[in-house]
Amino acid sequence: MRIGIPAEIMNQEGRVSASPQAVASLLHDGHTVLVQRGAGAHSSFTDADYEAAGAVLGTAEEAWACELVVKVKEPQPEEYRFLRRDLILFTYLHLAASPELARALMEAGTTAIAYETVTDAMGGLPLLTPMSQVAGRLAVLAGAHHLQSTQGGRGVLLSGIPGTPPGKVVVIGGGHVGASAVAMAAGLRAEVTVLDISARVLERFDDVYQGRVRTVLSDPAALAAELADADLVIGAVLVAGAKAPVLVSDAMVATMRPGSVLVDVAIDQGGCFESSRKTSYSDPTFTVGETVFYCVPNMPGAVAHTSTRALSAATSPYVRATANLGVDGAIEQYPGLAGGINVRDGEIVNAAVARALG
Repeated sequence: MRIGIPAEIMNQEGRVSASPQAVASLLHDGHTVLVQRGAGAHSSFTDADYEAAGAVLGTAEEAWACELVVKVKEPQPEEYRFLRRDLILFTYLHLAASPELARALMEAGTTAIAYETVTDAMGGLPLLTPMSQVAGRLAVLAGAHHLQSTQGGRGVLLSGIPGTPPGKVVVIGGGHVGASAVAMAAGLRAEVTVLDISARVLERFDDVYQGRVRTVLSDPAALAAELADADLVIGAVLVAGAKAPVLVSDAMVATMRPGSVLVDVAIDQGGCFESSRKTSYSDPTFTVGETVFYCVPNMPGAVAHTSTRALSAATSPYVRATANLGVDGAIEQYPGLAGGINVRDGEIVNAAVARALG
């Protein structure tokens, strides 16, 4: 099979979908891999690295012309022209928040497989997890940066220093994003509270942190109370395949202290704050009242080398199975891949995505 690795064109997206090591594995299986020139540059992988692995270098058009195209981010509008019926596309899609892309994929007849809805034998999301872990850590670092007075924030140092209190970090959701955000914030010696609707999830945090992280069962009243004196809020909720639930209303935000920062990691799925809208690394924030919102949808792209290595390692077995066996054969080997198929033969076939899109 011919496998294409295009360069990513989303604003300041530095990741590439396959490392040279992953490319070498595909070559070992007997496939041809065409990598767009410069695709790995921001991930610190050179064209020479890919040539040494056995890849052919080419243009975007040549990469997209392959039978299987492996990407990181969803196709951008200027890439819709590459979509076609005989194409298998494997990437993050987030269609619940992108009806225009869903329409384009259906009209083209493309078979579109979304990393974020592939499941494993335990019901986990193995291709979403590594980027969730990166995003959770980065959310705290981004929030800490924008809390600085020079960035329009409250001027709070999350760790505090002897004689001054630490900043208060509120994490909404205890999944992979939330767990990583809690770990980073606790490591910075912030005062950390995590909210979740599951007592079992909260028990896990209590066991790990031995009471050093506050745990609160989430409901609107509890959330509003925690936000009122928060310095940094991390939105880390996920309903696989569906739009993120809006948990933080503008009325809640209005009670927060001026200069507080809210980071919406759920923005790929529509966001979990009422006024969230996608931003970019070129212009990452906007204000809602007197608070700062940070809603960059491709946060892991800023640490592209780390993110590419983690993502490529996770996706490689599924990509190899799809290339070796075709989509249906790959599903036999990895049954959870069936949930990853979002669009096929012009129809939305993932139930959660279909519900989200009406």
